[in-house]
This record gives sequence, C-alpha cells and structure tokens, in this order.
Amino acid sequence: MSAVSIPGDPPGGRRALAVWGTGVSVYFVAVIFRTSLGVAGLDAADRFHVNASALSTFSILQLLVYAGMQIPVGLLVDRLGTKKVLALGAVLFTAGQLGFAFSPTYGMALASRALLGCGDALTFISVLRLGSRWFPARQGPLVAQFAGLVGMAGNLVSTLVLARLLHGVGWTAAFAGSAVAGAVVLALVLLFLKDHPEDHEPEPFPHQGAAYVRRQIAASWREPGTRLGLWVHFTTQFPAMVFLLLWGLPFLVEAQGLSRAVAGGLLTLVVLSNMVVGLVYGQIVARHHGARLPLALGTVGTTAALWAATLAYPGPHAPMWLLIVLCTVLGACGPASMIGFDFARPANPPERQGTASGITNMGGFVASMTTLLAIGVLLDATGDDYSLAFSAVFVLQALGVSQILRLRKRAQRRERERLVASRVETVHVPA
Repeated sequence: MSAVSIPGDPPGGRRALAVWGTGVSVYFVAVIFRTSLGVAGLDAADRFHVNASALSTFSILQLLVYAGMQIPVGLLVDRLGTKKVLALGAVLFTAGQLGFAFSPTYGMALASRALLGCGDALTFISVLRLGSRWFPARQGPLVAQFAGLVGMAGNLVSTLVLARLLHGVGWTAAFAGSAVAGAVVLALVLLFLKDHPEDHEPEPFPHQGAAYVRRQIAASWREPGTRLGLWVHFTTQFPAMVFLLLWGLPFLVEAQGLSRAVAGGLLTLVVLSNMVVGLVYGQIVARHHGARLPLALGTVGTTAALWAATLAYPGPHAPMWLLIVLCTVLGACGPASMIGFDFARPANPPERQGTASGITNMGGFVASMTTLLAIGVLLDATGDDYSLAFSAVFVLQALGVSQILRLRKRAQRRERERLVASRVETVHVPA
C-alpha cells in the first residue's frame, strides 16, 4: 500500500531536518536522564538503603507520571504547539536530574524522579508532532523510527558514558554534570525551533474548555486505529524498557553471574540492536504498510521465545550465546513499538495527532510500569528468584496480543476507507 501525498503536505528538506533535529535533541537528553537509573540501580540501592521493591518504585513512579501525562501532553501539543511544550519539558527534566544528584534521602530522590518523568513526558509526543508538521506524510514512519533511534542513542550514552562517570567521579558529580545537557537543549529550543514551516500554519481550532478536551479524547479513542496503536505499543515496548530501565543489570549480574562490565556490554548490545533494527523497520513500513502487524507480532513472538529459553535453561546460568541472542532480539522491541504510531497516525486528522499519539504512547509505559512493579514484588517474595519474577513478561504479552488480534480487522477496514477517501479528494483538487 503506497502512501499518498495530501494537498498542503510540508516540503521537508534541509530546513525541516535542522528544525526537527533541534526538537529531537531534547528527546535525546530526556532519554539519557530517563535511563540513567538503569546503570545506577545497584548504586541507588546502596545509597538509599532500599530493597528490590523500593528500588523499583523509582522507575514505577517515573513511568506512572509519564504515562499519566500522555493524553494531557497530546492536548497541550495540539493547543500550544511544539516549542512551548518542549521548552517546559527541558526545564522540568533538568530540574529533576539535578534534584536526583543532590537528594540525601529516598523520599527526595523519589520526588526528583517524578519531576524528571514529568519533563520527559512532554518530549516524545512533541517530537512526533514536529515531524508531522515539517515532513511529508509519506515520510512519517521513517521520521518516527529515526526519532526512536535518536532516543536509543541517548540510552547508549547513558549506558556507556554515565555509567563510567558514576564510578569515576561519584553519584553527585555524575548526575549534576549530566544536567548541563538539559540547559543546552533548552537554549537550542528557545533560539532555533519553529512549530511549522512558513505558509503551512495549521487551521486554528478554538479551545472550548472541558467539552473540547472530552471531544478530542473521545474522537481519538473511537478510532480503532488509535486503540490498535496503543495495544501494539503496549505489547512490544515493555520487555526491553524494563530490561534497560532497571532490571537488566541486576538480572545479568546477580542471576547470571556476569561482571558489571560484561553486563554493561550486553545492555549496550540491546541499544545498538535497537538502532539498527529501527532503520530496517522504518524502511520496511514506509514502503509496505501491510508489513506493520507481521513485524509487530513477529517481534513479540520471538521475544517471548527467547525469554522462555533463557529463564527455563537447565543449568545454573544461561550460556553467553543465548544471552547475546536475547539482548539482540530485545533491541527490536523499541522499533516494533513505533509501529503503534503508524496505526494511530492515519486514523486521525491533523488536529488530533497529538492526542492520538498520547493515547498510543501510554500503552508501552503502562505495561513497563506494571512489569517493573511485578518483578520487584516477586523478587522480594521469592528470595530473588529471577526466573519466576521475569515470567510476568509473558502475562502482559498474552494480554496485548489478544487485544491486537481483536482490533486488527476493524482498524484495517477503517484505514482502507480513509485511504480511498483521501485518493478521491486528491483527484478532485484543482491543478
């Protein structure tokens, strides 16, 4: 199914790339801050004297704030535009990272991670909206995958650079020093970012209070494509998110007997795999929209199979080759989750893109939050039995797949109807 250019499509080009690059740099830094706890989990447990459940609360609270804000953020982006929302996000996540650096107690550290999650929540939907305003619709899947790739580059910086800083200069200096990047991207946004190209200003949609908000949310939710996008995001993203955000390093060190250096290398492999697979998936989806669901479900099935093989391995530790394959496959989870937006995007008109993207983006983070909590509770309840704790992954995957299969036909039928209508409108546009 080929993409159709619509009248008034943005032209793209170098100017679009420069503006989009400014916006995506904010997301890049937000991901560094978001994933910084993934390389500092064991250090945080020692610093604040907490157990596994309390440690998981850091990431759960951060994701709870993030997921809970996605629909409000979508509405804000639709209403205020990208520049204002990204600037506010940079202020909040920088303040959160600084607070985390200097927190003397567990409670203050929790509050700092919540503030960081609030700022982080403002970034990705804004970047998606910026891409849709500056690039032609046919480039949407590829632009979205590139945004995800840049985010994973931020994860790579966290894994490689911040981890070394943490063990080189200490907790406070590492986290406070990294906060400088937040101030830099804030300045870039204020100086260089524009919401849309000249002569492509969107039609004004007057705000009408709470009734307007309810209509935006209800109209987006009624579209099967929005709901399918949410469940695709829910089912695909969380295995890698949970692994990178908190539990991957403890699992590899404590359950698999690896050194921190080797475990860090495997976390890096997840990120590198994500970046490579993101480029491949973006190209495939941009050319063949029919490949979206097979790619998503194939990623879920392969991930489940590799986790099952790793957790059920009969020896005391899984062999290194199996861990390498597992981490390589986990790298496909992020790109697969981006496919969710490729279901929600064509299902909604431009004035609802932010709202629909916010609904979709909630999926993976709700799943991640639930799994983080389940693993922490199960570890404490079973005396650190990682095989049993990580089995929570299969429960959420089964739930997500059942919802994807339930919604797929309705969403595909509705999308075909919209495509036919858009072709008719394009044919009737005066030359």
